[in-house]
Amino acid sequence: MFGNRNFVVAVVLIVALALAVLPTAAQEGEAVELTLMGWSSSSAENDRLQQMIDDFNSEYEGQIHVTLNLVPEYDTTLQTALAGGEPPDVFYVDSFRLPDYVEAGALMPGEDLIEEPDDFYPSLRQAFTYDGVFYCPPKDFSTLALFYNVDMFEEAGLEPPQTWDEMRAAAEALTDEDAGVYGLVLSADFARWIAFLYAAGGSVTDEDFTEMTINSPEALEALEFYTGLYLDGFAATPSELDSGWNGEAFGKGLAAMAVEGNWMVPFLADNFPDVNYGVVELPEGPAGRATMAFTVCYAVPAEAAHPDESWTLVNWLTGPEGMAQWVSLGLAMPTRQSLRDQWLEQFPELEPFLNGAEYAHKWQFIPGFQDVLDTVNDNIQRIFAGTQTPEDALAEIEEVGNEVLERYQAERAEE
Repeated sequence: MFGNRNFVVAVVLIVALALAVLPTAAQEGEAVELTLMGWSSSSAENDRLQQMIDDFNSEYEGQIHVTLNLVPEYDTTLQTALAGGEPPDVFYVDSFRLPDYVEAGALMPGEDLIEEPDDFYPSLRQAFTYDGVFYCPPKDFSTLALFYNVDMFEEAGLEPPQTWDEMRAAAEALTDEDAGVYGLVLSADFARWIAFLYAAGGSVTDEDFTEMTINSPEALEALEFYTGLYLDGFAATPSELDSGWNGEAFGKGLAAMAVEGNWMVPFLADNFPDVNYGVVELPEGPAGRATMAFTVCYAVPAEAAHPDESWTLVNWLTGPEGMAQWVSLGLAMPTRQSLRDQWLEQFPELEPFLNGAEYAHKWQFIPGFQDVLDTVNDNIQRIFAGTQTPEDALAEIEEVGNEVLERYQAERAEE
């Protein structure tokens, strides 16, 4: 009898262990729930992303189910979720913010988890590489190019400018102050001027972010060219043209040229469909062509609750098939080189933007660098107003920047 009792106990223990190790039928039928957090964009872009999530859910039915959560005040919402220990399973990270999240230990390195990483444009891989680690694959990207009013150029007998000198000459020829039309609409914006800085052969900091390099002859040449267009009366700011931004002023026919990204294409189609415009790559500066890569990645949190399923979603969205579906509206460009020809067959007029991927610079610095950006913008505004010189502006930017870099390097040394 005692032996039988031991046998029963043994059987019970075996069954209990089996139930603990093996999933139940109910568990096997339950899909892993994921949340993808991002910010809201145009209705067309939001609808396309939701359709992609629906397609993913259908393909992985019974295994993974994703809920798309597009939130207002994205940065604040994400930081609160990360600080509270309940991050979304996948979320957007702007290349400019990548260093902040990496330094905070908030991101899981992608490295060996990202599929076909060499297919991404090198400049875009670099945008999400920090301290040599590739963290997250870029979902799409935009570059800067030069929009020009075809009718204005043809009437003046001009060709689209290919160099700085040609750009200045065109801006002068197309300015008619009596009619309220300027050759160029120009923002006091570091994110626009920086492309001219790089085209002049200048830089902002050294590679290791130990010192500012912006107070240089190259930077002075770029700043004098950029602000000189305004000071000489060949350009106006958006507000001076009763507009909220460059795209609106250009669409109204108040400026013959504008330096903007491919996001301006759907804006013009929706708001100014009758404007006859063309696009060319940004004109060559003394050191050649330059542009900026503005891009966002799909990131997975460091303490992901479902890392395997999260990376499955990320790789599906940024893989060749998923990305081809995502960029098929022409609202953004594919980050995979293998999709270039296919995309250009559909959108040949956007080639100048895509060409920029070959020589684009990443829009990224270090945590705390916003102070430098604010200083640059303020100084450009003061130059426009005639209360600051380019030489003094670069000296002030250098001083503020070196203070930011010193704090950054000191904090790293303490870690």
